[in-house]
Amino acid sequence: MATTTPAPATQAGGHVSGGAPMSHRQIMEALSGLLLGMFVAILSSTIVSNALPEIITDLGGGQSAYTWVVTASLLSMTATTPLWGKLADLFSKKLLVQIALLIYVAGSVVAGLSQSTGMLIACRVVQGIGVGGLTALSQIILAAMIAPRERGRYSGYLGAVFAVATVGGPLLGGVITDTEWLGWRWCFYVGVPFALIALLVLQKTLKLPVVKRDVKVDWAGALFISAAVSLLLVWVTFAGDKYDWMSWQSAVMVGGSVLLGAVFVFVESRASEPIIPLRLFRNRTITLASLASLFVGVAMFAGTVFFSQYFQLARNESPTMSGVLTIPMIAGLFVSSTVSGQVITKTGRWKAWLIAGGALAAGGLGLLGTIRYDTEYWHIALFMAVLGLGLGMMMQNLVLCTQNQVDPSDLGSASSVVTFFRSLGGAIGVSALGAVMAHRVTDYVKEGLAELGPKAAAAMGQGGGGIPDMDKLPAPIRTVMEDAYGHGVGDVFLYSAPFALLAFLVTLFIKEVALKSNAATADR
Repeated sequence: MATTTPAPATQAGGHVSGGAPMSHRQIMEALSGLLLGMFVAILSSTIVSNALPEIITDLGGGQSAYTWVVTASLLSMTATTPLWGKLADLFSKKLLVQIALLIYVAGSVVAGLSQSTGMLIACRVVQGIGVGGLTALSQIILAAMIAPRERGRYSGYLGAVFAVATVGGPLLGGVITDTEWLGWRWCFYVGVPFALIALLVLQKTLKLPVVKRDVKVDWAGALFISAAVSLLLVWVTFAGDKYDWMSWQSAVMVGGSVLLGAVFVFVESRASEPIIPLRLFRNRTITLASLASLFVGVAMFAGTVFFSQYFQLARNESPTMSGVLTIPMIAGLFVSSTVSGQVITKTGRWKAWLIAGGALAAGGLGLLGTIRYDTEYWHIALFMAVLGLGLGMMMQNLVLCTQNQVDPSDLGSASSVVTFFRSLGGAIGVSALGAVMAHRVTDYVKEGLAELGPKAAAAMGQGGGGIPDMDKLPAPIRTVMEDAYGHGVGDVFLYSAPFALLAFLVTLFIKEVALKSNAATADR
């Protein structure tokens, strides 16, 4: 069934071919390419947010294309994450992360050359496949190199990179879009050289002994879980726009997704090497961490996707400034992820960080639910910082507590399960909350215009469902629109808060298990 090459022993600090513990410098050298690769992967998911209006206008797309440029990459990223995780349990992790980088580069280059929205959406799907691999494999390789007791310190670096790329992406995208001699196409090109550098650095610094296993990949399982997730996300994307939430289309799509999910479970129960080993969910920690990650995903993406709309439409800021104004959230996430990692390494205790993170995230979203178009910025900055602190304490540590519970042979699958549920929560959250915001904004605009009187509706002209050009609106109507978007985004945060609260409640039931002091495994 499998041929195994004995691997050298692992030590507390890390793993090298000779069995000696890795120094901090050696680990950081090995992680440098990994961190760079993860940075460009996450950057690609967020950099287009402030450039989308110009991109869609330039390519002649409509509101549907606007949604799908964002959703397409999230969909392929979510659907392929479990497959990447399983492949990491069977093949060389180093080779797989390099393949993921090449897929990302190919998708990015062609995306920058797009001549239509259909071509761009297809490229975003390819980008998402590469991003799914990079985000899943980063956690897996980290676990393969470093013992859980030491891992908190280094997973904090991953969290910091994630924070900067997630919230810094819109800032960079805004700068590129506002720079005439660059233009929106460079939003896709800018990550390519960094990805190629990461590829070369990984080749030189990442040295994991290889264990070859002659096994078959569970392609049937990969097909059914991808189909189930894709159908679910397509439904969430179009529900409330193309058709009602309660409609026959919704019933068909949800029923189809549930049916495909049931087939997936049946296939996995009989597969010799399942994509997601169902026995993992017999472990309470893994089950609860996955559930918490689902709720954290909703909160995390709500905190990044909708800020750009708030600052540009409710406060009339430029794309560049809308990125600058979200820095408090970056700072909070950066500080909490790095500090919690350092403290966990010293103490070996991690549960308190999860509980505190859930409470802060729920509190931060609840406070952000009170914002309006004229809320003083220092209030918003404080609320963003609280949300960032909470997310930074939860994201990496949910993966850490899961990795600490599994055998080395299941490390990739278990790590990708947590990442999968976080991405799924984010994808569902972005689509559903986006639909909610559109409805709330429409309602608030109608209320505001009714207060201004019949002449206001006439002054609105066409009053279509697109994004308004605030500079062309008369002052009273512009105030109505700004108020509507400010209130609408506030509602989105308010509706996100219960999900963060659910994540907090779930973490209360996770049992704290002492972190292991030996590294996970050699490469496969």
